[in-house]
Amino acid sequence: MTRPPTAAQRRVIDAADPVTGRLRGTEAQLAALVKRGLAFRHPRPPHDHFLTPEGHRVRQGITQAPEPAGEAPAATGVFAARTGGEPDPPRSGPARRREVHSAWQGLLELRRMTNRDGAVDRPCGWERTHLVQAAALALEAAGHPPAGPEDGGYRVRETPQPEAVAVHAPDGEALRACAATLEGAGWQVSEHREPRTGTRYLLASPRRA
Repeated sequence: MTRPPTAAQRRVIDAADPVTGRLRGTEAQLAALVKRGLAFRHPRPPHDHFLTPEGHRVRQGITQAPEPAGEAPAATGVFAARTGGEPDPPRSGPARRREVHSAWQGLLELRRMTNRDGAVDRPCGWERTHLVQAAALALEAAGHPPAGPEDGGYRVRETPQPEAVAVHAPDGEALRACAATLEGAGWQVSEHREPRTGTRYLLASPRRA
């Protein structure tokens, strides 16, 4: 499990701008957050630092109200979207849905801040370097059920093709629903068949324009 942020890092995250995720801190603190995937350095001057989707999720976990009695609190580690088929997946429920919603909102803000035209309807640079996580987050945030260790649901996997992931689903209807969600999230999607089995799957790539 990823170690939770230190107390000093939590203070920096908690003090981030609630809308933009802009951070203030020492160079060492900001560099440490970048290294942990909780922040990124804007490529254009003045090179400010902002929370990544994981950072937004952690901030949400710090500031949200206590969980209802009987429900385990959300972990304070780095958020990971469900890619499907994990041997030890996180518990589903209201806490997980809040985490996913917060991560998705953070990703939209990241698009707004880093796409040159401020567009939120197409993927940003972070997504192009985290293809599986980005596609999985779009699917999980839209309510698609991820595959469990043994049951059906979507599965997002790497491919040998640059800037492309494969998305598998248990049937044609679920596959088409995944395609519609990814297209709405700014991905280019095409349907293919496995040469040996004939099983249908999607290839999805972040749209550039």
